Amino acid sequence: MRKIKFAIIIHLSILISCQPQPEETKVKDFNNFEFLEQDIAQIQMGYENGNFTIKELVKAYLDRIEDIDHNGPSLHSVIQVNPDALQIADALDKEMKDGKVRSPMHGIPVILKDNIDTHDNMPTTAGSRALADSYPLKDSYITKKLRDAGAVIIGKANLSEWANFRGELSSSGWSGVGGQTNNPYILSRNPCGSSSGSAVAVSANLTMIAIGTETNGSIVCPSNSNGIVGIKPTVGLVSRSGVIPISFTQDTGGPMARTVRDAAICLGVLVGVDSTDSKTLASQGKSYNDYTQFLKDDGIKGKRIGFYKKPLGRNFKVDKVMNEAVEYLKSQGAEIIEIDEITESNVGGFSFEIMLYEYKDGLNKYFKSLGVDAPIKNVKDLIAFNLSDSIELKNYNQKYLEMAEEKGDLTSEEYKEALANMLKGSREEGIDKVMNENNLDAIIAPTGGPAWKTDAINGDSFQVGSSSPAARAGYPNITVPMGFIDELPVGISFFGRAWSEPILLEIAYAYEQGTNHRKAPEFLTTD
Repeated sequence: MRKIKFAIIIHLSILISCQPQPEETKVKDFNNFEFLEQDIAQIQMGYENGNFTIKELVKAYLDRIEDIDHNGPSLHSVIQVNPDALQIADALDKEMKDGKVRSPMHGIPVILKDNIDTHDNMPTTAGSRALADSYPLKDSYITKKLRDAGAVIIGKANLSEWANFRGELSSSGWSGVGGQTNNPYILSRNPCGSSSGSAVAVSANLTMIAIGTETNGSIVCPSNSNGIVGIKPTVGLVSRSGVIPISFTQDTGGPMARTVRDAAICLGVLVGVDSTDSKTLASQGKSYNDYTQFLKDDGIKGKRIGFYKKPLGRNFKVDKVMNEAVEYLKSQGAEIIEIDEITESNVGGFSFEIMLYEYKDGLNKYFKSLGVDAPIKNVKDLIAFNLSDSIELKNYNQKYLEMAEEKGDLTSEEYKEALANMLKGSREEGIDKVMNENNLDAIIAPTGGPAWKTDAINGDSFQVGSSSPAARAGYPNITVPMGFIDELPVGISFFGRAWSEPILLEIAYAYEQGTNHRKAPEFLTTD
């Protein structure tokens, strides 16, 4: 097709004045796709009306992955496709023909971040060449929940290797197995991490839904940079069994989608008490199988919302878009209370110590779960493998793995003290305190800034972010598209108390429906 030229201005950083950059070009119309931007309700209606089958839909997505992810713009967001996807789709078609529809997720294509175990013909790698041939002995808890709901797992998503907690100066979206994932809005820009492939696959319409994981920012940051909705649930709402870990205290999986409603539908499938993940015991009576009941067009009206202003002042363009979002919330009947700080203690330092201790403990337990034939037996083996490999340490080191290996076990006084201090500082002296003192329903902040240029030498260039308060507390956070800066999307975060997903969804949905900032990427390139 004809080349369509776009002349836009790219801002390289806050230190460089605005000046025209090389012409950007959309090489081909990759958005000529039958199911572009369709949501779960539209797909289910199509099934009901006989417009297409599950197998036909899955085939269309698999073809699009081949055209766009592996060829075309080469997004590198899908690390592997499921060789059994069409066979699974065919079986689900037969069920539907017989009148059996398991759930709203029946026949919906899903991509899993490749640190989530699947017991099938796909290895689970965490992006590491050390696990390139690692086949888990069973599905993760959330994989089984998705399969039971009738979802079609069509592939695994690339990620920042080891969920971006391996070493210094890393580039989000890079892994030894999958290479560098690219942002679909402007291909030279970074997708953010570590659920980078999950976010890109959803944004580029390579899947309906993806599952990401977050320790601190790894769902909300890529959702921000790729113009989609991401839900980081309360830790314990979604089981981590069978998910390659970083932190037992902070890790959680969560849905990533193009709409709040689709993400809410998926969240209802993922929740559940899992006896093999003790954190989920606290979710008893606090979870819902249907989160769509909380989606209300007037969900902003009458809400008291804290505006967390600490992330502002670093990028005037983000500030402008955020202030416009605040004015919209006010216009819909919200009362906005400005908040300068959420916690005053060294919560970040405590969090880092906890992550190192729990990383070693969790990884060693995970490697043991792979059985006697596991390619890697412990963190020490992993460090040795990386040192011997020609690709793993070519651009990036493994300092965090090495620091974790030096730590003791979870009976250490240093660990227990850090854990107590972090939870106190982030919860009762952090989010809970601020929300109670101001009688808040939720807190808002810009999720992040526009995507930076990918840099394999200097690594990531984070500028704006607000994920840490909710991540360290283990509390929920929902990000929704907030607008664009030039051709790049940015998001707004809604976060709050433990188990407050219902009220956060209510506000986030009303904001999304009233603003409609989401638009499909155009796969722009720069010279």
